[in-house]
Amino acid sequence: MSRVFIITGTSKGIGNALARLYLDEGHTIIGCSRNTPNINHTNYHHYTLDANDEKSVIDMIREIGRKFKVDILINNIGTTTLNHIATTNLDLVDEIYRVNFRTTFLFTKEVAKIMMKNRKGSIVNISSIASPLSLEGEAVYASMKSAIEKFTQISAKEFGYYGIRINALGVSPTKTNLIKALPKDKLDSLLSKLIIKDYCEFEDIKNGVDFLISDKSRFITAQTIYLGGVC
Repeated sequence: MSRVFIITGTSKGIGNALARLYLDEGHTIIGCSRNTPNINHTNYHHYTLDANDEKSVIDMIREIGRKFKVDILINNIGTTTLNHIATTNLDLVDEIYRVNFRTTFLFTKEVAKIMMKNRKGSIVNISSIASPLSLEGEAVYASMKSAIEKFTQISAKEFGYYGIRINALGVSPTKTNLIKALPKDKLDSLLSKLIIKDYCEFEDIKNGVDFLISDKSRFITAQTIYLGGVC
């Protein structure tokens, strides 16, 4: 059955890969990012915007609401940093907050309004294994992902009455441009802490999302699943 997805951050990386994979399955994808992605497909619709700009996001979601019945929201936009607290300036903290948490809050708030009218919907917030691992150098990034996971739990409670399920998927290291900027020894150390000591593939992420958004998972909400195994 074809469904309508909103995926944030589709210009590259995980968002771009998920958009392509779901398009291949015949779904309709509505993406957004600062830059226009190289996706040419009749079922792909793109909004070029700053996902932190409240008015732009509200205008986008209202327009989508007039055209589509949105089934799925994947809050994917994110960025990372690897810095000791002592060498992290406040501007970087603000940027990590804006990109990771503020966009998740804003899109959840606006898309949930559409889903509330339909009395059904599923939202997946992309988190990270950085949250449970609490590694040195990831204080800011891991804290923002932890905030997203707590936001997932509380928003699931607030919107559950309206038939909206909200979960988070903690992604392990995936070969994207974000990862390329991190030192290899840090990545090796991170992988060594996982039960499955391998890089995550885009298909692995999609499989996790598929489970969370499936109608068969109707009792799964307010949860965070970590890929690769963290314990």
